[in-house]
Amino acid sequence: FGSLLGICLIAQIITGLFLAMHYTSDIATAFSSVAHICRDVNFGWLIRNMHANGASFFFICIYLHIGRGLYYGSYLYKETWNIGVILLLLVMMTAFVGYVLPWGQMSFWGAPV
Repeated sequence: FGSLLGICLIAQIITGLFLAMHYTSDIATAFSSVAHICRDVNFGWLIRNMHANGASFFFICIYLHIGRGLYYGSYLYKETWNIGVILLLLVMMTAFVGYVLPWGQMSFWGAPV
């Protein structure tokens, strides 16, 4: 599942860069810029949905990767396991920031929690 994670990461980076070219990070216009991407940019709705669903698929692959590591006893290699846990926490923090960026109702109320 490690190579599948790499493919997911590359897809997330490519779609994220495309979305970042059309995104405005001002609090007053963040949601409207996401709506602009979905409505006015050619295939913007598809890129946004690929990016959102790709993040979920990325986490599915991460959890399968962790499960495989637990099954085969990879946790016995302390340094490798600790780096994996640190990477998991970094990915979770990055995903939370990506969740809050559209600044819709769910992401707005997800930020204080």
